[in-house]
Parts: sequence; structure tokens; C-alpha cells
Amino acid sequence: MTRLSGATLGLLLMLAGMFLFALNDAMGKWLVASYGVGQVLLIRSLAALIVLAPFVWAFGPRRLFSLERPWLQALRVAFSTVEVFCFYLAVRDLPLADVMTWWLASPIYVAALSPLLLGERVGLWRWGAVIVGFLGVIIALGPSGAVSPVATTAAIVGTMCFALMMITGRSLRGTPDTALVFWQLIGAGVAGAIAAPIGWAPPKALDWVLLGLLGVVAMTAHLSVNRALKLADATLIAPLQYTLLIWAMILGYLFFGDVPRPTMLLGALLIVGSGLALSLYPRRAPVVGP
Repeated sequence: MTRLSGATLGLLLMLAGMFLFALNDAMGKWLVASYGVGQVLLIRSLAALIVLAPFVWAFGPRRLFSLERPWLQALRVAFSTVEVFCFYLAVRDLPLADVMTWWLASPIYVAALSPLLLGERVGLWRWGAVIVGFLGVIIALGPSGAVSPVATTAAIVGTMCFALMMITGRSLRGTPDTALVFWQLIGAGVAGAIAAPIGWAPPKALDWVLLGLLGVVAMTAHLSVNRALKLADATLIAPLQYTLLIWAMILGYLFFGDVPRPTMLLGALLIVGSGLALSLYPRRAPVVGP
């Protein structure tokens, strides 16, 4: 049997990770239709922590409390917690593909904010890509048959927090992935526990399974993408993150009957084109993973 090269395996893992992220998001949309966002986040975080436990044990639990720049770690957790809350608020009332389109615009926000927050230089080519991306966001935000002011606001705030989470992550390159994911899950779990009593509903047997799988699938997706980034160059696999949108449209249609709007498709085309230009530019763009 022919062994796969590291780059090929990285590409396959990235594709698998994007499918799992889309599946996780579709399951989340299904569940928040019946349960509160806090309840979903609490159970999702607990299930994910169970999956992460062996990695934490191998990493060394004590090392989780001696990380670089604790204030910046806390700020990243705050951004990630607001981001995931906003994602579920948005996806509860809006088509899955619409929400994923806005989240895929986060690397564009990162490129726009990096000169101000990270002191990075952005040339004319990258600024041009950023402008095209923002135009795509404006077009994708056009009215649909399921417009909800709360959901739309949540989507805008969530994508900004996701971009800020990625920017703070750039400043914490020395922090191992296990620690970053652990504290991210702790933040979401604590926030979920606080909000869970609001609209708590006893889950049905099947929904208990789905709620648990939500955390397992999300963790598996994160692990797949992290491993892919170690096996293949980021500039090679970063464009594959946009397969997430294809899966979102397929799953959105199959499970929720969502038919993509022409304006959303046009906006998505501009966002993907802008993101590809940024990711193929020598300065690497971050990889999305809601």
C-alpha cells in the first residue's frame, strides 16, 4: 500500500476538518431551535473537554496555569466566548450558508486591523483585496426572507470578535494549541453555565446524543485542522477553508431547506476571492474554524 505524503495527508485532514466544522454548525443550528444557546454551549463544552482530557494530561495540567501574558490569554478567551455565543444566536434565525459566509470574512477583518493592532505593513495589493472583501460582506448582508435584526447584529459582532480572537492568537504564538483550546472551552462553558437556566429545556434522548456529539465533532475538527497545519504549508491548505461554504450550502439545503440567495452567492464569491488573494500572498492569512 502506498503511503500518503505529509502534504497530501495534510490536505485530506483539512478537507475533513472543514466538513466536520460544517456538520458541527448544522447540528448546532438544529439544536438551538429547541434549546437555549447557553444550554447548548454548556453541554457542548463539557463533551469537548472530555475529548480534550487525554491531551491535557499529556500536556501537563500544571502548565495550563503558567502561560505567557495571562491578560492577553484572558482577552482571547473573552473574544472567543462572545464569538461562539454570537454564532449560535445568528445561526438560530439565519440560513447556515449566510452565517458561514460572514464568518469566512474574518481573515479580511484581520488584514484590515493588523496595521493598527499588530503594526504590520499592508501593501496596496492587500488593501485592494480587503476592499473587495468588505464589498462582498455588504452585498451578502443584503435583505433575505429570514432577516432578524438580533441575528444580523450577532453575526457582525461575532465575526469581529472572531477576527480579534485570531489577532490575539497571533500574539500568543508561543502558547501550545492544547492550552489555547482548553481555556477557550472553559470560557464558553462558564458563560454557558451562567446563561443555561434561561430557557432550559430537558433534552430528549436523541438530543442528548446530538448535544454530546456537538463537542466531540468540534474537537475532532480542531484537531484535524491543527494536524493539517503541521503536515502541510499553510499557504497550500488555507484556501481549502472555503470548502466550508460549499458544505454549509449542501447541509443547509438538505436539513433546513435553505436555498442560497443570489446576493449571498455574489457576496460569497467576492469574499472567497478576497480571502484567496490574502492567503496566497506571502504574508499568511489565518485559517478559519468556527
